[in-house]
Amino acid sequence: MADEGKPPESGSQTDAPVTAPPDQARANQPSSLSADAEKDAQVEAAKARVAAAKEAAQQAAPAAPKPPVKKKEEGPKPVDASEHPLVKRLKQKFGESVIDASEFLGQLSVRIARSRIVEVCDALKMDSQTPFEYLSDLTCVHYPDNREAPFEVVYNLYSISKNERVRLKVNTNGEGVESVTSVWPVADWLEREVYDLFGVVFQNHPNLRRILLPPDWEGHPLRKDYPLEYVENRWTEEHLPEFTDVQREQVEQRRTYGLEILSVPQEREVRKLFRAGKEVMPKDK
Repeated sequence: MADEGKPPESGSQTDAPVTAPPDQARANQPSSLSADAEKDAQVEAAKARVAAAKEAAQQAAPAAPKPPVKKKEEGPKPVDASEHPLVKRLKQKFGESVIDASEFLGQLSVRIARSRIVEVCDALKMDSQTPFEYLSDLTCVHYPDNREAPFEVVYNLYSISKNERVRLKVNTNGEGVESVTSVWPVADWLEREVYDLFGVVFQNHPNLRRILLPPDWEGHPLRKDYPLEYVENRWTEEHLPEFTDVQREQVEQRRTYGLEILSVPQEREVRKLFRAGKEVMPKDK
């Protein structure tokens, strides 16, 4: 009874738990607040390093400018050839009928008046210094925008004995140009080909008719205003016969598998393949 009011002695043991001081507990168990502060410090340090790197890059010497793009050198251009010896001889003989002359990469071209082309060709063939005895080619170029003379007939002459070449050019329209078959007989078929594909008329030609296409074919395929896509015309309607069922199936299979069309004679009649449905053939490839 006497011991009830006395405090327990220092050496005595009690049932109450023993707790550590607050400062010691915080030291033993770091709070989440200190961990967040450490992360924030790391983030700020990283930002500082990035900013320093950017500043160092800005202060660095600027890169050398790229060299300017070298312009593509212009190719050769035609030059005036009025002082060429052959041109001088032609002008001395035909005067203003020699319209102009140019030279490109060693190739001499002379433009001649349409009315004097036969005389000029005959003079060049009989020329004592450079006889152009061989007509190597005769062709044409179509310039539809040139309304007055949309066709340019080109004569390529060659001197076998002197190994020289010259090109004659004649501008013409629907009236055509005089035939040079009297000078070079080989011009017969060459002029027929130009007539067939361009429609240029060669006056006094011995037998001016088509040479590649049927006589009653409509149009001239090498004109620039000729349609590129297949167009039904009177010739195909009149001349191409019907396909048999077997031929129709064969060509359909070839078209399905992408095989070469027109590889056998029967398939040359392919324009009549779908006559009933009037299906337009694809463009030529």
